[in-house]
Amino acid sequence: MDPISETIDRVLSAYKTAERSDLIPILQDIQDTIGYVHKNAVHKIGLKLDIPPSKIFGVLTFYNQFRTEPPGKYHIMVCRGTACHVKGSEKILKTIQNTLKIEPGQTTSDGLFSLEVVACVGACGLSPVINISGEFYARVTPESVREILKTLKSEAKEEAQRDV
Repeated sequence: MDPISETIDRVLSAYKTAERSDLIPILQDIQDTIGYVHKNAVHKIGLKLDIPPSKIFGVLTFYNQFRTEPPGKYHIMVCRGTACHVKGSEKILKTIQNTLKIEPGQTTSDGLFSLEVVACVGACGLSPVINISGEFYARVTPESVREILKTLKSEAKEEAQRDV
């Protein structure tokens, strides 16, 4: 059995008396564990809860908290809350999209970066703000974002060379 299937089975085993109302918590636990909701999880959850996979995919696509593809090594969240919007987060988002050639919800072909737009990260005093894999970058500008991305690419390249 592959590691993802084993992980899914381990998460599901914690829900011994699972019911349909456990669907969202199960999906959240799987995503927290694996980083996204793998297609095998949908089928296994469907069998456990007696829910058709199409209904589970409906839930996954309705709530923007769920990902069905693995996130990049660097998961970028661009805040689009009011304070960030007023301070230019649209330009930040466009800069990231143009630099990485991806849209929100996508991952770069090399698997390094994924992009997500979020309603608010709760750091209004730092606006505009982005979060990359848990690290906040405050008062970003298009220029500083390009530099951040360049630095992360360089670090990933150096790390890959060390691992060879």
